[in-house]
Amino acid sequence: MAMTFAILLLAEHKDVQDCVRTEVNAVMEKNGGKLTVTALQNLSYLERCLKETMRLYPSVLLITRTLVEDVMLKSYLVPAGVELYIDILSLHKNPEFWPNPEVFDPDRFLPELVQNRHPFVYIPFSAGSRNCIGQRFAMMELKTVIGTLVHNLYLEPIDHLKDCRCVADLLIRIGQPMRVKFIPI
Repeated sequence: MAMTFAILLLAEHKDVQDCVRTEVNAVMEKNGGKLTVTALQNLSYLERCLKETMRLYPSVLLITRTLVEDVMLKSYLVPAGVELYIDILSLHKNPEFWPNPEVFDPDRFLPELVQNRHPFVYIPFSAGSRNCIGQRFAMMELKTVIGTLVHNLYLEPIDHLKDCRCVADLLIRIGQPMRVKFIPI
């Protein structure tokens, strides 16, 4: 779903889409018109856009962990064996960590801002030793597809995310058709 939400967000934010296109075109020009693995690593603005997309629209709402030992949370003892549910969406939209949390702002992921942020306030792929083993592949796939799209096409919204009804089952997904116009460059 990250790819779908990224397309919708870029269509709605033409200024961001233009910046992504400029970056992709420059990187492709340096790499003989190709998005190689090395080239993908140089798409830092696109990566920030994708991270912000996954902050706003994580693929899963909850992750669970079973405590193997007692943990003190402030003054509350949580005993070993308790199953914890971590609400990713609420964490990603908590204004204590994310000013204006409903706003799409890829610059939240500038390196200087990330280094001052607690590492577990952004967990679209879970966190710790049991995080998603496919997260690097997923990011490469997202960069490849979105980079190729914006290199070749302008994205214009037909439907808008504000009108989107999301459904949560195994994954967060869109509950109705959402259309974007693809215009060849």
